[in-house]
Amino acid sequence: MQSPKPDQKPDMHSEAFLHSLMRKQLKLSITCALSFLIVVLGLPLANYFAPELMAKRIFGFTLTWFFLGIGFFPAVWCISYYFIKRSIALENEEVAEVSREGSKETKRE
Repeated sequence: MQSPKPDQKPDMHSEAFLHSLMRKQLKLSITCALSFLIVVLGLPLANYFAPELMAKRIFGFTLTWFFLGIGFFPAVWCISYYFIKRSIALENEEVAEVSREGSKETKRE
């Protein structure tokens, strides 16, 4: 692997750019995956540790079924929406950073 030359312009297709972007997206993916696991495992754990609370009725349903029917899918949609929006924002930030560095290099010449 060659080291970048100081007179080269930053390239958004370079390996350093891609590794930086992949590292940021990995952190985002782990955060979203942990959030999803909390949502998925939260209901069974709540049923196990607080069965009396989860057996209470709301609108004719037990709290367990209410959370499963009303809360689960919106929570997953919110996690997905956040992941997609933040992933696109990370890509745009990286491209803007490379563009700024490229314009600085152009001005110096």
